[in-house]
Amino acid sequence: MSSPTKVMLEPVWILHHYPYRDSSLLLEVFSRGHGRLGLVARAARSAKSRWRGQLQGFTPLLLSWSLRGELGTLTDLEMQGLPGPCGGRQLLSACYLNELIMRLTARHDPHPALFDAYAEALGKLEVNEEPALRLFEKCLLQELGYGLLLDHEADTGQPVSADSHYEYRLERGPVRCDNNDSGGLVLRGSSLLALADGTLDDPVDCREAKQLMRAALSLYLGSRPLRTREVMRQLATLGTTNEYTRQPNIS
Repeated sequence: MSSPTKVMLEPVWILHHYPYRDSSLLLEVFSRGHGRLGLVARAARSAKSRWRGQLQGFTPLLLSWSLRGELGTLTDLEMQGLPGPCGGRQLLSACYLNELIMRLTARHDPHPALFDAYAEALGKLEVNEEPALRLFEKCLLQELGYGLLLDHEADTGQPVSADSHYEYRLERGPVRCDNNDSGGLVLRGSSLLALADGTLDDPVDCREAKQLMRAALSLYLGSRPLRTREVMRQLATLGTTNEYTRQPNIS
């Protein structure tokens, strides 16, 4: 039998955790150098656990583990920083990021750039939420090999003009159109360029970027809806008068 692989103090975010057996936790984590993987934290729910209360989402951690086969065993933990979003709409947006990673990335497939984009997005949710989400989504598609063509026309190869309108044809790119009544997914050239440059400061640019990202992500998410979207819809239906019911920013 081969020896287990040992990883020491790897930067990690916890995406989800589940009760496991009598007192353990099953962690779904996203690591910078090893991608997404499952870890067992033995006895983590027991009263005397040295990890009790520390295995939380949106908190930068350094984890060590031993891996043999598909599932690893947690062996050490160090806190690397303070927790991220603590509540309200930003917490739901952070859960949306986690759900995208779990749904669209494969286990044991490293994506260091996506790891860094996730950390950056969490840091910006409370001050610049919508651009943070859109830029993370763009990075996710790029890392998965489905990057969007944003700054050149799909049919002519010419640079996108900020003053023109474009019908965005998924899996192909933007095609200039005469007006915004073509019936397809139409965006201003300025919105495409703002998304390309990461400068989503204008509300119209943000709104159109959200429409594009939602359409693009739907190609790869399949028919099963995202739970975070369903929560947003339910809150809106109930008419809850709190910070959750402002226009949701998740795609």
